[in-house]
Amino acid sequence: MIVSEAVGCQFFPCTDVHHDGYRIPPVELDPAMIKVVLISESASAEAEDDYYALGDPLFARTTILAFRDAGFPVHSIDEIIRLGVYLTTAVKCNKMSYGIHRDTICECSRLLEQELNLFPQARAYLLMGDVAIQAMNMIGRRHGIGRIIPAGSTYKIRDSVFMFRDIRVFPSYLQAGPSYFIEASKRQMIAEDIAAALAYANSLVVA
Repeated sequence: MIVSEAVGCQFFPCTDVHHDGYRIPPVELDPAMIKVVLISESASAEAEDDYYALGDPLFARTTILAFRDAGFPVHSIDEIIRLGVYLTTAVKCNKMSYGIHRDTICECSRLLEQELNLFPQARAYLLMGDVAIQAMNMIGRRHGIGRIIPAGSTYKIRDSVFMFRDIRVFPSYLQAGPSYFIEASKRQMIAEDIAAALAYANSLVVA
């Protein structure tokens, strides 16, 4: 399956993102092998910095570092995929400014939900940052279960157990891009959350 051929935006109603920066992962993979879906904020400012771009893209570089911090000696996005992890963004276009409007997150959460449905074997979702958390909560509301992740500082709630259907949801911090290099404490929490999500998903597979 090629993800970008299975999910797509038709009308592009959002006004605070660059529509020429619209990108859904073009990666080809076997959906059955995906145990964890990692969701970060939005498409990178430049196409060459997206997760699956050729060369040394920024999103790939900081994500590889995050997985290495978590104890996984990976060197590429392909190796992360082989761990059973699919990488995507909550918003499929790149943003015009620092923030992203709630309406845009809501609109793109419909695409994200379609994307998540492609991976029926997934047992954990990693929400990397506030935009991913908001998008997941919007999916929860559409399913009549309200917020999946409660309001509150991520560091205070990240060790709690949150579920969407039979999938555990892990709130964390943004690992894609230059912000990953800013705070050592957040970098440690990101590593712990990645390790916890994979440990949880693998324990269910083994069982």
